[in-house]
Amino acid sequence: MSDEKLRVLVVTQYFWPENMRINDLVRDFSAKGHDVTVLTGLPNYPEGEVFEAYRSNPGEFQSYAGAKVIRVPLIPRGKRAIRLVLNYLSFFLMASTLGVFKLRGKKFDAIFVYAVSPIMAAIPAVVIGRLKRAPVFVWVLDLWPETLKAVNVIHAPKLLGLVGNLVSWIYNRTDYLLLQSHGFFENVRKYCTKEIAAERLVYFPSWAEDDFSAPASLGAALIEHDPSVFTVVFAGNLGEAQDFPAVLDAAQALQGQVAVRWVIVGDGRMSEWLEEQVRSRGLDNVYLLGRHPLESMPGLFAQADALLVSLRTNEVFEKTIPGKVQAYLASGRPILAMINGEAARVIQESKAGFACDSGDAQGLAHITLKLAMTSADQRQQMGEAGRQYYHQQYSKPVLLARLENLFREATLRKAG
Repeated sequence: MSDEKLRVLVVTQYFWPENMRINDLVRDFSAKGHDVTVLTGLPNYPEGEVFEAYRSNPGEFQSYAGAKVIRVPLIPRGKRAIRLVLNYLSFFLMASTLGVFKLRGKKFDAIFVYAVSPIMAAIPAVVIGRLKRAPVFVWVLDLWPETLKAVNVIHAPKLLGLVGNLVSWIYNRTDYLLLQSHGFFENVRKYCTKEIAAERLVYFPSWAEDDFSAPASLGAALIEHDPSVFTVVFAGNLGEAQDFPAVLDAAQALQGQVAVRWVIVGDGRMSEWLEEQVRSRGLDNVYLLGRHPLESMPGLFAQADALLVSLRTNEVFEKTIPGKVQAYLASGRPILAMINGEAARVIQESKAGFACDSGDAQGLAHITLKLAMTSADQRQQMGEAGRQYYHQQYSKPVLLARLENLFREATLRKAG
């Protein structure tokens, strides 16, 4: 069966035209000749409203790189916590009902869940897996219910307990749990009420999108290169978890002392707060560029002297490696990290840059100044060390080949 075409269903709340790593998996599996179907919602991340391009012509978004895309309606995530909860609930309810109906008559060899928040996106996959007699793989990229508490969505112990029971229900009915971080194993086992066979828990980290591994086009840069100033770039979701109050405190601490500019690219729930704070603090060294397509990021990174990753401190985030870490490593630029746990370990182990504790604004200011004072040759060596580490640990071709083999083995095991 090693050369036979696989019939793969991908279940994900987030998908193209949203910039998500799952897009790579779908494109690459389709390019290998596999029959890929995607069950997803309406694109609304991170702005919180359905994309204008989709509203104008939804028919253009029914296929992607040869894969068939089946979409179900949902409530856009908006900017408030209640809308976010309704967004989560609406997708798993519609995917479990209307989505199942739309997939009637189709057979699958493997069902793959892109399980960033919300974990409820795995429920329709479990349902479909039972109906289609197909193995279900859940790629666990967030720890629930702990993440809900960490990002201030839910605090009530009883409600968190109910979500924990739901997580346990999902984990115990999934054939394989693919864990993006070594730090996830202990937490995931806690929600498995029965003995978990070793082959069911698989370490499966993220990779960087292809754009970051390819040579960057400097002409497409969003900012002009300025050798007289040290440029720090943050790119990604602008949410509470990224701890922008501490980032701005660091920027303010260096303002007027050293020529550093902080370039923040992205959109999210903290966008308006950031704009107001930059104005009220008079931070003329902070540039908010808004949201730009993924294709623009390599050119932007090429103009950066350092790339910034930050994450608030708590037990959950310490076990997580944000996806941007892989993109930063692949880009070959030095990294500044205000982060704890697994991500800090990776940055230190790779020798790709400097890290300080989560929430330590003075520490971030210190390592930023330290990197700015480092010679260009040393910074280049850091960037290259990060790129080499990326290829050793997170090579996309190697990871996707592993996943393909897992699908085939599971299919044979199910048939047997």
